Amino acid sequence: MRISLPEDLPVVQAGAPDARAALVLHGGGGPRTVLPLVGHLAATMHASAPTHPGWDGTARPDSITSVARLAAGYLARLLERGERDVVLVGSSIGGWIALEMAIQAADDERYEGLIGAVVNIDGVGAVVEGEPVADFFALDARGLAEAAWHNPERGYVDPAGVTEEQRAIQQTNGRTMAAITGTGMSDPTLLGRLGAVNVPTLVVWGESDRIVTPAYGRAVAQAVPGAQFVEIPEAGHLPHLEAPDATWAAIDPFLAKHY
Repeated sequence: MRISLPEDLPVVQAGAPDARAALVLHGGGGPRTVLPLVGHLAATMHASAPTHPGWDGTARPDSITSVARLAAGYLARLLERGERDVVLVGSSIGGWIALEMAIQAADDERYEGLIGAVVNIDGVGAVVEGEPVADFFALDARGLAEAAWHNPERGYVDPAGVTEEQRAIQQTNGRTMAAITGTGMSDPTLLGRLGAVNVPTLVVWGESDRIVTPAYGRAVAQAVPGAQFVEIPEAGHLPHLEAPDATWAAIDPFLAKHY
């Protein structure tokens, strides 16, 4: 699958250019939701967080119709740039993209040595019996805050305070997300393909996540050979925003062990 991403995608970068590369992949909330991850990783790595095509006003090529195709595009870009041993850090949809990249890389000798490790933070994408992904597209602002945050008041955004420009971006982001992930934000084949992942994998989960529950996260971790699972107390779908210190305490030893 040969997919080319737009060359002008915005990318937030931090850290020494010659340090080990970390590709930080955002979820439906857009690139701002992973900025704390970029800032933290920059202390020891060169962290890059691209805006996915179609988010925040960027163009989405007609070829980007699924997470698998988006993952293929990111793999091709890493290969073109001569990257090696890249750490993939994905949040929500970004976790799904990271796992899909690891699966595709394991199945194609061109990508041997390209991916070094995966950190999946509350990633959607799998279908787990008895643990459905919340119907994100049916949630209003209050419902989203209650599903995604341990403390809903921290995550609630009053629609009355949203500008017309912000609302237009939210709506466009939502249409892009539905087009790429499907309205169920899942791929029925993903769970069964996770056994192909052949790099160290850490699955980090907020204990209060009701978009995808900790039981869902454990099932994903169990499907990846040798994966480690860590639950973050007093955090929901975005533990790096709600409980950053506990999230770093989970991620840092993993990365140090597999550096």
